[in-house]
Amino acid sequence: MPIYWAFLTYMLLRPGEENHEYWFMFNGIDKVLHLSIFAMLGFCFIATFPKIKFSYFFQIILIYAFLTEILQEEMGLGRSMESLDIVADTIGCLVGYSIYKALIKRFF
Repeated sequence: MPIYWAFLTYMLLRPGEENHEYWFMFNGIDKVLHLSIFAMLGFCFIATFPKIKFSYFFQIILIYAFLTEILQEEMGLGRSMESLDIVADTIGCLVGYSIYKALIKRFF
């Protein structure tokens, strides 16, 4: 989990690059990416700390989402803060949490 968290922080804060158009790109792909990487983070986090209260889990992930967005804006490396990214991050962490709970309920 620490390796994924470090990689995620690097990817969220690295300098922005000019996006090239590829066949798989569509409008809103960045929101899908935010949702999916935070779903993985939420899943890994709750799998690592399964006894943590939901409110603590949610607060930690939400603070991380806000901090990365604020740092993107403040660092001035071509990235900008977007409120919809925070929404996608929040939904993603809830998806990861729900998947973990569903798997635990089904298999244990």
